[in-house]
Amino acid sequence: MVETKKVLFLCTGNSARSQMAEGLMRFLGQDDWKVRSAGIFPSYVHPLAIRAMEEIGIDISGQTSKSTDEFLNEEFDYIITLCDHAAAACPNFPGQGKRVAWSFEDPSAAIGTIEERLVVFRRVRDELKARVEEFLKNPPTL
Repeated sequence: MVETKKVLFLCTGNSARSQMAEGLMRFLGQDDWKVRSAGIFPSYVHPLAIRAMEEIGIDISGQTSKSTDEFLNEEFDYIITLCDHAAAACPNFPGQGKRVAWSFEDPSAAIGTIEERLVVFRRVRDELKARVEEFLKNPPTL
């Protein structure tokens, strides 16, 4: 039996990147991973993140935007930052496990029509999916 590992995805608002990463890890990692996400300044789960994930059969509509404060007393095997701001703002996160820094564009900052913005969300989703798949195949040594 594989021991369940715990991972926390962090980004600024916990509205897009970390929400999509959480959904991807839950879906792809199945029961081998306990997955959480949080933000430094939590807001809401972006509707275009929900839509982009629905397109690949992953429902994140029930996820909520959470503050890093909610996890201060929880220990994680991996803490993965998804933007440079989160990596810099959380250098001493309590319960710190193995720190991993991934830098992704913020799709919520995209401008244009809904369809043009959705293209950015899809691209970030696909980049996150590739990174999560690689992580699951070859997780960093603890």
